[in-house]
Amino acid sequence: MRCTSCKNGEMQEDTTTYFAQLKECYVIIENVPCLKCKQCGDVVFRHSIAEKIDDILDNLEKIVSKISIIDYSKVA
Repeated sequence: MRCTSCKNGEMQEDTTTYFAQLKECYVIIENVPCLKCKQCGDVVFRHSIAEKIDDILDNLEKIVSKISIIDYSKVA
């Protein structure tokens, strides 16, 4: 699959770190599966991964204060 950003690079399976700022805290999710462009580094999440990230953030927002760092493979 070609990159939608640079139009030249090929997307390949990889992992990335996802950062989010919620109302009262910051969340860092490590080792999130993604498609990453070999040329420009742009990251795209599959629909199922994006939904899981949303679920994780919804749950964390209820219990976390300030900063949370979690590993995707341990909470997905």
